[in-house]
Order: sequence, then structure tokens, then C-alpha cells
Amino acid sequence: MSTDLSAQKKFSHAVNRTASRLGDWSFRNAKLVLGLILLATVGFAFLLPQVKLWSNFDDLLPQNHPYVELHNEVRETYGGANVIILNVAVDEGTIFTNETLQMINRLTLGVDVLPSVNHDLLESLTHRNKRKVFSDATGAIRSRPYFDPNKPTLSDSELEALKNDILANPQIYGVLVSPDLKSALIKATLNEGGLDYSATFVELQKLLDAEKQEGVTVYAAGQPVLIGWVYSYLPQVFQIFALTMVIMIVLLIIYFRKFYGIMVPLVAITVSSIWGVAIVVLLDYNLDPLTLVIPFLVSARSLSHAIQFTERYYQELVIENGNGFQAARNTIDSMFRPGTLGVVVDALGLLLIGLAGIPIHTKLAIYCFLWAMQSIITVIVFVPVLLAVLPAPKDPIIKHSGLSIALPWAAKMAIRGRGAMIVLVVTAVVTALCAFLAGRVQVGEVEAGSPLLFPDHNYNVSSRVINESFPGSEEMFVIVRTEEKEGIKQPEVLHALIDFQNFMLLDPDTGGTKGVTGMVRNLNRTLRNEDQRFANIPRYANEAGGLMIIYMTTSPIPGALREYVNSEGNEANIVFYFKDHTGKTIRRAIDRAEKWIASPAATSVEGLSVHLAAGIVGVIAATDEEVYRSNLLITPMVLLMIFVVVSLSYWTLKSGLMMFVPMLFAVLFTKAYMGAAEIGLNVSTIPIIAVGLGIGIDYSIYVMDRLREEMAHLNDIDAAIEKMLNTTGMAVSFTGTTLIGGIVLFIFMSDLRFQADSALLLSVMILANLFAALFVVPAWCKVFKPEFVMLAAELTGSGDEPSGAGARAAAKA
Repeated sequence: MSTDLSAQKKFSHAVNRTASRLGDWSFRNAKLVLGLILLATVGFAFLLPQVKLWSNFDDLLPQNHPYVELHNEVRETYGGANVIILNVAVDEGTIFTNETLQMINRLTLGVDVLPSVNHDLLESLTHRNKRKVFSDATGAIRSRPYFDPNKPTLSDSELEALKNDILANPQIYGVLVSPDLKSALIKATLNEGGLDYSATFVELQKLLDAEKQEGVTVYAAGQPVLIGWVYSYLPQVFQIFALTMVIMIVLLIIYFRKFYGIMVPLVAITVSSIWGVAIVVLLDYNLDPLTLVIPFLVSARSLSHAIQFTERYYQELVIENGNGFQAARNTIDSMFRPGTLGVVVDALGLLLIGLAGIPIHTKLAIYCFLWAMQSIITVIVFVPVLLAVLPAPKDPIIKHSGLSIALPWAAKMAIRGRGAMIVLVVTAVVTALCAFLAGRVQVGEVEAGSPLLFPDHNYNVSSRVINESFPGSEEMFVIVRTEEKEGIKQPEVLHALIDFQNFMLLDPDTGGTKGVTGMVRNLNRTLRNEDQRFANIPRYANEAGGLMIIYMTTSPIPGALREYVNSEGNEANIVFYFKDHTGKTIRRAIDRAEKWIASPAATSVEGLSVHLAAGIVGVIAATDEEVYRSNLLITPMVLLMIFVVVSLSYWTLKSGLMMFVPMLFAVLFTKAYMGAAEIGLNVSTIPIIAVGLGIGIDYSIYVMDRLREEMAHLNDIDAAIEKMLNTTGMAVSFTGTTLIGGIVLFIFMSDLRFQADSALLLSVMILANLFAALFVVPAWCKVFKPEFVMLAAELTGSGDEPSGAGARAAAKA
């Protein structure tokens, strides 16, 4: 890229000629252009009822990650990540009463008929697959269910015997029945293909409502319950959207106090939103409730661009003495480059979200990129052409007030004299401090429970109670394989698995474990008169195999052994329980498992291979690793893209550097806030950061372009900065505060914590970007005096192209 002024001048003229020709054609055919846009809008509006609003669990997972590939391979056999967990807890006594056992049985039967439940993977004390295995007086091996639905009422002695049987079975005691005997779990795995979270959650809530009893509390947790709660708040989300539009209208009234100033931006955002939703329908994508705030922000950006164009129209109207057509024509001439550049940078920033290997991000990147790009038609072309066709307003003077005056005034005061250097020094110090604090941001969840909901929400309370009473509700599946069939039955393999389980249990984060080893040892003891000396692994493979056959043949469910071992006997599932899925816990679990896999205890067993990791902990571990990789890639790529696109647009590296500096400040300031507020990097926050960067660059671009325009006329940097702050600076202040006003309700009204946190995070980013645009950019220009700004008159001045509002005002005078 050449830094020669003549090259910059030629490129600038080429861009302006292109804009001028586009403007000429659009305004010569203004009614045709409006007609085509409105006709397309009407057609797209008919597609709106077809939009799909639902969440696909597979979209949340990085499908190419080895953990997720393993999860997809074994989820139908050993269970997936979509597990409903109910905890039936009594206030007084134990669960071993007829009333409580019958309630547990009714809940078990009710859960078994929920939509998408895998009936073979249901676990409950009262379910038919939980049986006592014993030898009768003749030595025959028999089994019976712990709870017989044909005999629901037990005597006191029978209840005591049942309790003792449970205490003797470590596969149930501590796993499905709490150590204090006051709680019992019901666990149901859902088939993940075509899972309808909403229908499942509604039926579950009906079941829980029907079983409410005094003295007994039922707690519900698990991924389907979590997503179900999120779905239940969708009506509230739409109410907030509606109130947000009211706030935006009120702000427009306060700012413009003009009919066109209110009506034109609202028409533009309506048209843009219809086109955007139609794009989602045409791509056959779904709008996920977890990312609904992103397309809303894209539409809000369209409103911001429309405000900028409408504001400029009124300024041009004053210069043109009320000639509305010429004012609109001047608007597109002056605003085409910064407006289009802002849209393109926004759109490319959104597209870069797709670099994350998570399907929900890929879909979001594609449809939001197209959604943003179409605003070139629905805003940048549509607004000036619409204003050209409409009758010119009689009173074009806009009387600004409030924050739209305060911020530019503060910037003007701060940059006077040596203030510009002080602003840059303070910004550099704050940026360095933020870079240090940004290192505190954690990947994954920071707190126990779900960050989607507030800590005191029913779901997080339920999750907390379950994890306090049991080994943990968060499961990690580790798949162990042998090269030979029936290899799992080999004593050396079983002993290695015991060593693995014991090694993992030494970590305090691991609450418990379940596997074929426990089943074999428990059954070996049971068949030898409960003698604890035989609670071990048999010496020979055929003995271990015989115990597995006994377990399978005494169960009424075909393939009962598949919970632990596959039909060929060369694969086993070892389950580890954790009390949370925070990033710290998951990293410790994965690191510890990898350490054992690399140890002699594993490598010395010939033909043994250990594969990580399935279950909810496994897929979250995969997602956290992908988020970490994405964060290292996406944010630098967005910053690089901004630098390249702006440099190309103005044909000088100095323009890209000028935009890079405020963006770096904004992103580091945001990361520092995330570290201080303990907001982790996850699937929800990665796109928020990328969107915030795209939004913020618009402000700096509009400020920089207007500064060049005024410099071309005034040829005095202080006067140009003051004029820019009094015009574009006020518009930028207003659009920024309008955008904050559009999301502030989520902070105070939303019962979804992730929406409140996202709104707060975006507000911080917008404020940081406003500071960068109104303070850092003009201070940079004043201190470093970049040529493409200081020599703007030479670079842009030409008889065959528009030379800005300032020059036109001088000509009129």
C-alpha cells in the first residue's frame, strides 16, 4: 500500500466518484428504488411466521472435537449430556416410608413417559432395573426389585429390611440414595436427536406440580431443565424488546424533536429487521434463545446508522436553504464511505465469529453477516432516497440537549491545549493496566450452577442441594477399550480401572465414581454371604465374566449390562461425578485423567486404551477448549480486519493504526471488566465481544471521516475538532446512548442472568468505544497530525467530486 499522497488522492477520488455515481442513479430513479425496496420488504414479511425459535443441543458443541465425537458415539449406549435429575428430599426422617417411596415411584413412572426419554437409561430406587441379587437356600442365583409396585405398602420390618439392603449396595447407596437417607435421585437420559426442550419441560413441570406434598421437596436439575427454564422466559424477553422500542422512540423524540428524525430511523430499523429475519428463514436456520440478543443488536446498529444519516440530512438542509432533494443527495455523497465502511466492518466482525468451531457460532456468523450487509440497501441507500422523495421539513434546526451535548463538550474541554497529550497518556496507562487485569479472565464457567440463571434461581438452588447431598450431578464418562473381545474381563484390566478410579478420587473435586469394577466387586461379595473379604476382583477372567453374566441374566431388562460394558466385552464406561462444571474443576479433571493415562499403570496393560471424555463434563470440556482457541483467534482477527479494511478504505496505513488503537483500548478495557466482574469466556460471551468491537468501530470511523471533511474546509485542527464534535460527535453520543438505552432493560428486568450480564458487558464496551471515538481519535489527530487528516484538503479537494458540508456551507455563504 502506497503512502504517496498522489496515490491516496487518486484512490479517494475513485471512491467518491463511485459514491457519486451510485447516488446519481439512485436519485434519478428514487421512486423505483423505494418501490423495489418496499416491495421486497412486503415479500419478506410473509416469511416472518416461518421463523423457528428453538435451541439445538448439538449446535452448542464443537462437533469436530474428539470429546464430542466420543460423546456422539456412546450417548445412546451409556447416556448423553441431556440428563434430567430429580432429587426427592424429606424434611424429617428418611425416605424409607410408604408415602415417600410411593411418591418416588410415581415420579419415576412419570419421568419415564416424558418426551424423548431413553427408557433403558432411567435410574431410580423404585425402577425395575434396580434389583437385589442374592442366592436362595438352594444356592440358585435370584434377583428381585428393591421396590415392588404390586406391593406398594410395606410393614415397618419390611421397610427396615429395604433400608439395610440399600445400605449394603454401593451402586445405590450414596449414588441414588443420599448418605443421610433423606434424599433419593431419579435420573433420566434424553435422546438428543430431535429433542424438544420446551415440551419436555412443560410435561415435567406438570408432573412436579401434581406431586407437591408438605414435608417433601423435589429439586430438578440437568441440561433439559436448564434450557426449559430459558424457554419459559421467552415471553419476558419479547416484553423487554417491546419496552426497548418504546425507550428508543422516546429518545428519538427527545433528541430530534422532528417528525422525520423519529419516523425515518424507525422505518429503517423495521425494514432492516424484516429483511434480517427473512434471511434466517431463507437459510433454514433457527433463532436460538441463547443468542437472541445478537440479531437484536445488529438491528440496533441499523437504527444507529439511520440516525447518523438523518442527522446529516438536517445539517445539509440548513446549508441548502430547505432544498430537501439536494440535502438528501449531499447526505449520501458525504456519508456513503463512512457508512458503508462501518457496515462492512460490522459485518466482517460478525463473520469472524464463524472461526469458532461451534455450529451455533457458524450459523450466527453467516446470518448476522448477511443481516448486517443488507443494511447498505435498507439504510445507507434507503434513508437518503426516502428523504429525497418526502417533502422537506420547514424547520431543519435541531436543538440538542442532554448527554448528546455533555460528551462532546467534555471531549472538547479535555483536548484543548495540552489536554490531547494527557488524554493519550492516560489512555496508554489505563490500557496497560487493563492488559494486566485481562489475564484474570477465566475460560468456562466461574461459579457453580449455571451462569444462564441467577444464583438464587430455582434451578441453581436445586443444583446446589443435589451436589451437597450426592457425589455430584455433573458426569464425566471415560471410555476404556481393549484390543481383544472380552478383554474388559481380564483381571489386569479391571485392576487398572480400579487404580484409575482411586487416582481420580484423590482429587477433592471428584465426588464419586461408578463402573464395572464396582458392580463386579459388589456382586462377588453378595454371592459369598456378604463377606467383605470378597469385595474384590476375582483372580481369573472367567470368574469375572461369570459375575457379569449373572448380573445380566438376573435383570428383567435385556442388555442391562450395557450400562457398564458393551456386548462384545471390549469396551467399558467409567463414570466420574463432579459437583460443578466450572472451568477450574473441568480442567483439573481432564488434566488428572490425562496424567493417569500417561502413567505406567495404564501403559503397562497391553491392548488397553483410555478415551476422554463424554457426558456433560466431557462436552463442556470440549467447548471450553474450543472457546479458549477461539478467543486467541477471533479477537486478534477482528482487530487485524479493522486495521486492514480501514487502511484500504483510506489507502494509508496510518488510518488503520488510528482505528486499531481505540479498538485495542476498548477490547482490553472490556476484558479487564470481565475479570473484575468474574464473567467467564464461554459460548455466550465470545460473540458478544466480537459484536461489541464491530459496533464500536463505527463511532471512530464516523468521527475520523467527519474530522477529515472539516479539516479539508477549515485547515485548522482545533477548529475541525470542535466542528466535528458539535455535529458528528453529538450524533455519535446519541447513537451510543440510544444503544445503551436499548439494552439497559435487560440488566434490570431480565430473569435470565446471561442476558443481564451480556447487556452490562455490551454497555461497558459501548462506553469504552464512545470514549475512544470522542476523546482518543481527536487527541491522536491533534498530537500526531496524520497526513491523511491534516492534508485532507489536498487529498479530497477536486472540482468533480463533493467536498463536504463545510465547503458547501462556505460556498453558500
